[in-house]
Amino acid sequence: MLIALDAMGGDHAPEEPCKGAILACREKPHLSIALIGDSEKIRPFVEKAEKSVRSRLEIVHTTEVITGSDSPSLSIRRKKGSSLVLGFEMVRSKEADGIVSSGNTGAIAAGAVLLLGRIPGIDRPALGALLPVVNRKTILMDVGGTVHCKPINLMQFAQMGTIYMKLFIGVENPSVRLLCNGEEATKGDETIAAAREMIEKSSMNYQGYAEGKDIPAGISDVVICDGFTGNVLIKFAEGVGELLNSQFREEYTHHLLPKVGLFFMWPAMKRVMGRFDWEKYGGAPVLGVNGSVVKVHGRSRANAISHAITGAANFIERSGVDRIREAIESGIENGNN
Repeated sequence: MLIALDAMGGDHAPEEPCKGAILACREKPHLSIALIGDSEKIRPFVEKAEKSVRSRLEIVHTTEVITGSDSPSLSIRRKKGSSLVLGFEMVRSKEADGIVSSGNTGAIAAGAVLLLGRIPGIDRPALGALLPVVNRKTILMDVGGTVHCKPINLMQFAQMGTIYMKLFIGVENPSVRLLCNGEEATKGDETIAAAREMIEKSSMNYQGYAEGKDIPAGISDVVICDGFTGNVLIKFAEGVGELLNSQFREEYTHHLLPKVGLFFMWPAMKRVMGRFDWEKYGGAPVLGVNGSVVKVHGRSRANAISHAITGAANFIERSGVDRIREAIESGIENGNN
């Protein structure tokens, strides 16, 4: 299996993507990775890897990069020699089985649609972020793939989220909720209300609206919203987490009592922190397109990128795209769309 890795995407490229590729190859002996980017910058990191790993790392040279400030659709069309576009071309030509990138979110979503195409029955793709919540995994869709949504888009996000949680997380009958500004049926705008009516008429396990405060408590297996709202939500959560971490470190550094307390509380804190470690959740899969595409946070380090690569490999091994396509087609044939 060959995964195309955009080695020039993200804030810490190419060092962290290269290190992440090495970690992933160590974990999966059958995995090979094409590192796409400036070969002069990539090669020193590859040469540090052990021989058994180095033999499975291929460098695809290019100096063109899609940056975070580039227009998503224009950059895909104009920067045909970029590391991201070359990765998509490798997937489209079947040279690679999937692609992972921590680059421009909009460009990744646009490239997935323009270069790989949508699964029949899906109007817009969605980025599905697996969230570390209490006592379960929750997939939040969308977190940046489709900013402006119609009711049918939210309905299809719910379908794909349900399929993903059932096939790949092992949830037998995933619960679905729409993110809203209240629990009452009268809440929400026209788009939310129309999507709710569509999902209620489907065979999905719809359980009503969810408010933002409900998500960390694990209220649902699948939570649906437009890409703008979802992206703001997860970035706010990241900010809160970083703030709490910095405040804790400050208290620990400047006061004696917290140091004493930490000695007794550390085992429990370590277990809790492990449950909420976002780096272990394998990136955000772009669902609804004809290929395995995984978006990783732009600030990701090697460990997070490694998990994203192995997550993409697991998705490919389980024929993720084909199984979603079959489930969507079956739903259409049975009148559930």
